[in-house]
Amino acid sequence: MDGRLIYLMGPSGSGKDSLIEAARKPLQAQRCEVVRRVITRSAESVGEDAIGVTREEFARRKAEGDFALCWKANGLDYGIPVSIDQWLKEGYDVLVNGSRGHLAQALDRYPTLLPILLTVEEDVLRERLLRRGRESLAEIEARLRRNQLFLVDDSVGETRIHRLDNSGDLAITVAHLLSLLRVSATPGQT
Repeated sequence: MDGRLIYLMGPSGSGKDSLIEAARKPLQAQRCEVVRRVITRSAESVGEDAIGVTREEFARRKAEGDFALCWKANGLDYGIPVSIDQWLKEGYDVLVNGSRGHLAQALDRYPTLLPILLTVEEDVLRERLLRRGRESLAEIEARLRRNQLFLVDDSVGETRIHRLDNSGDLAITVAHLLSLLRVSATPGQT
């Protein structure tokens, strides 16, 4: 495949959806497609621009081979449409909102993927989660503890995980993301 998979990860509340939306047009100008995940929750749910489906519909799509990647997390099923393979073959980069817990499996299928971990200072993350109001204080603290486990590793096997801090101004994070993609591009890529 001529394009590369950009695998964006980060804890709930880190601002992945905001970053993806803010970077969408500049990414497309760099021949990078942004993928909408398929998730087993209602389309009316607050959060990312995803395709909401029932568990039955998700299972049917999975059985029919509609997903390049899929996983379970937080009681939901997530899928990345197999159409990304065509974009990659055509030389487009493809950005997906991935799962930290599924990174090793994603690397098995896409060994040259670029893993990016969106990080946020713990007090900023706690405040964002509290402001969002979706979880109890105990659930938020459990999320923060889980997040600390993922901050330990800088690599998976031989693959380096690139960190991108999103504790401050979103425009700065977008600029850093675009810079990281340019710097990490292989010769011949934008």
